[in-house]
Amino acid sequence: MTIAKLLKLKDKNMRVTSLMAALCVLVLAQPLLSQEWKEYENRVDHFTVPAPGEPKVETIMWDSEYGATFPGRVYRWEQGRTRYSVTVIDYSDAERIHSEVNHIAYRGGPGYWTIDIMGSIDYAATRYRQKPGVKVTYDAWHYIERVTGHELQLTNPDDTRSYVGIYLHANRLYILDATAPADEAPPIIFQQSFGFLDAEGKPVQYSSFYFNRLPPARLGRP
Repeated sequence: MTIAKLLKLKDKNMRVTSLMAALCVLVLAQPLLSQEWKEYENRVDHFTVPAPGEPKVETIMWDSEYGATFPGRVYRWEQGRTRYSVTVIDYSDAERIHSEVNHIAYRGGPGYWTIDIMGSIDYAATRYRQKPGVKVTYDAWHYIERVTGHELQLTNPDDTRSYVGIYLHANRLYILDATAPADEAPPIIFQQSFGFLDAEGKPVQYSSFYFNRLPPARLGRP
């Protein structure tokens, strides 16, 4: 066997050994993680997510792109120096809410309640991009459980990193945010393991990509 072949074989064995070592670390760490984290299930806002215990819940009002205000809730967790949150904005009553808004956009015709829903992911992403002092390091289309959305990664003015996922499902906007110090491992399991629940509290599964369907018009606004 030539020296070149021996070196190639050695390199291959080293890669296999490194991979096995990494897998062993993950297996050994799993019991510790399972003691600290649990699968949090919320049937009010129809989602499930692995998280460090029970969240603190805050009721909010969300100012939309086209001058309407929508109800929402923010679910917050903290573990060490890392912060987690799921913000859920309910757009399902958008037609009625917009019918009470005297906005300059309506001079061009009815139907802006539909545009507000359809553009909600992009608008939420824009709000992150426009935060003072942030640097966007990743900005792209994304999906979770085949529900389409958007993903952002940002470096904040205090050098923490934010990992953000934004999705629209059943006319609810979901904004996932995990923010950690730069010297800690990226907390991406929070975002990547998110799931949606149906009206009966069962996990939603789609055979193809899901795109949000608007609620039916009830007040004559298409």
